Amino acid sequence: MRRLSPSAVMIGLAAALAVLGAISLMAGRVWVPLDAWRTGDPGWIIILELRIPRTLLAMVVGAALGMSGAALQGYTRNPLADPGVLGVSSMAALGAVVSLYFGFYVPALAGIAWLMPLCAMAGALIGVLVLIGLTGSAPGTVTFVLAGVVLNIVAGAGVALALNLAPNPWAVNEIVNWLMGSLTDRSLADLQMAAPFVAVGLGLLLATGRAQDALTLGEAGAQSLGISLSRTRLLLALGVGLAAGASVAVTGVIGFVGLVTPHLLRPFLGPRPAGLLLPSALGGAVIVLAGDILVRLIPSAAEVRLGVAMAALGGPFFLGLLLVQRRRLS
Repeated sequence: MRRLSPSAVMIGLAAALAVLGAISLMAGRVWVPLDAWRTGDPGWIIILELRIPRTLLAMVVGAALGMSGAALQGYTRNPLADPGVLGVSSMAALGAVVSLYFGFYVPALAGIAWLMPLCAMAGALIGVLVLIGLTGSAPGTVTFVLAGVVLNIVAGAGVALALNLAPNPWAVNEIVNWLMGSLTDRSLADLQMAAPFVAVGLGLLLATGRAQDALTLGEAGAQSLGISLSRTRLLLALGVGLAAGASVAVTGVIGFVGLVTPHLLRPFLGPRPAGLLLPSALGGAVIVLAGDILVRLIPSAAEVRLGVAMAALGGPFFLGLLLVQRRRLS
């Protein structure tokens, strides 16, 4: 496939994001024209109170997951890596599930409505600290990935235990619905909670760009160029922890975005890891926003959860990627 200049790709993605953003403000069970504010249409309240926060949050979450996936794939040189490999998303989910299990999250009470996102962020940060502690000063990426696998297993067991011991069916239903991931009924408060953490996380991931390019020469080659592997690993863990953790905190688990986005862009931009970071952020925002518009338009009694839709789309992509990898190794 013909390579494109990074600026052309970025302009194309930005244009797609602008178009999808406009559609997102209008689309839903009730279609509201953008000029509703000018004509005095009461539907403008829907755009102001529901559609604008939901659209912006989709962009923020998509950017976080897209760049996190690109950074992980660049660091580990593993095309199957995504934020879930670190176990940070699973630990954030566990933190949120614990808050739901103990009844810390009561949306009707403004004073404690923020406790679930706080617990999710705490789970993500604990996951990062455990990850760094498990890897220590070991230079190998295998140790890094295996530590993420351990976190995933522990977090999965914790979530299963919470579901098993849930005091009533309503608690189980609430936990399961949150785990499926969704942007439904998200507000400006959720955006304000996630955006600062995501911004800091993305900044840390961008700081690893030079090291990721050097790692294409191997760990020994990167060290000969003056790259500190321990510092790079720390920046990567904190960046993914904040960006992906904050996303999970407000939307639940939305998978496959970090896996799919870099693979869709790599044929146009080439394999250089640092060159994929910013485009993957825009590409992830485009994918999540497009997916959110799609679930709103699917005719069903209840809105399909975004996490379910992304899994349905990402599962076949992941399977195809595995088959391609197997063919290359055979």
